[in-house]
Amino acid sequence: MIVEVATINVKRGSEEAFEEAVGKARDVFSQAHGCVGLALEKCVEKPGEYAVIIRWRKLEDHVPGFRESPLFAEWRALISPHFTEPPTVKHFVVKLELMSF
Repeated sequence: MIVEVATINVKRGSEEAFEEAVGKARDVFSQAHGCVGLALEKCVEKPGEYAVIIRWRKLEDHVPGFRESPLFAEWRALISPHFTEPPTVKHFVVKLELMSF
């Protein structure tokens, strides 16, 4: 399992529209080979900062798979108008997951 974490800074006043745009991307990611989930998290300390967390079966499903597909262009068309700068993207391997107690 690969976890992609994209840190995105959103233009002031565009937060609600950005959140709606990410919600509309459900259809995009449901078609993306190897994508198993997406979450949007808003930073408490920096209200214009978000983390988009996308789970992939393997790294190749994201890069080059999704990134070189027409679905990536759809995704970016939805969200990029709200960026203050390009996102920072990192990939992580899940080593331990304790989600509920």
